[in-house]
Amino acid sequence: MWRCGVCGYVWDGEEPPEACPKCGAPREKYTQLDEKAAELIERSRFTNNLHMQLFSLLEQVIDLAEDGIDDNLDPPCVRIFKRAMEQAEILQQSIKAELQGHMNKGKWG
Repeated sequence: MWRCGVCGYVWDGEEPPEACPKCGAPREKYTQLDEKAAELIERSRFTNNLHMQLFSLLEQVIDLAEDGIDDNLDPPCVRIFKRAMEQAEILQQSIKAELQGHMNKGKWG
């Protein structure tokens, strides 16, 4: 696994590319990641994917909650739907913050 020293792009392979696919930097700007850094990226890819799947499911929760609020059957139902929407939005913001933290720590690739 290799990282571009210009833009941080991570390349999987035995050798770095001739030019960075993201920024065009030459091969010489790549450094090979040590085993620990490569392992961290591999592991974080799994967790980051879980976060993104959960984020998408929360979008569905928000859509369903909006439908329930619009339906307005009775106040207790509306309260449940509003609470579901609020909690889903909080979780989405938490996921965004967590993923930003992963990116800042180099746990993304």
